[in-house]
Amino acid sequence: MAHRPRPVGHGFVRTAPVRPALGRGIPAAPEPVFRAPDEDVTGWTQWFRAVTPARPLDAGAGRGIRLRGGARFRGTILVTRAPEVCAHRVDVTHAPGARALVEEWRLAPAGTGARARWTCAADGTVPSASRSGPPGRGRGGRSATR
Repeated sequence: MAHRPRPVGHGFVRTAPVRPALGRGIPAAPEPVFRAPDEDVTGWTQWFRAVTPARPLDAGAGRGIRLRGGARFRGTILVTRAPEVCAHRVDVTHAPGARALVEEWRLAPAGTGARARWTCAADGTVPSASRSGPPGRGRGGRSATR
């Protein structure tokens, strides 16, 4: 059954009760890496194995995402500042327990490549906002940053 987490802004990434984050070096410049999560939404399935499928919504202002296992999310883009940051809020989900959820991707130059950092800011009931995040969220985040 779908439910609507409370609407929060981009600042929630800094204030959420739970904020697991993952970082990884990438052997590519930030500009082309940024296009994957921000601009090529339908291509997410090529680099993020947990997604089946992703699609832009609302003339590019939102995202519709389905994950392996059946979880579904509909979200709004909160910020996109190429090539350094993009973040979206989950507005509708079938995953139980989420009271608020924002995901943020940050990219920074690092040597001859980039450093990617993914943060999942959450508030909710266990297991939706446990320290490791919803079941599979940490594993999915590691897969996506790879």
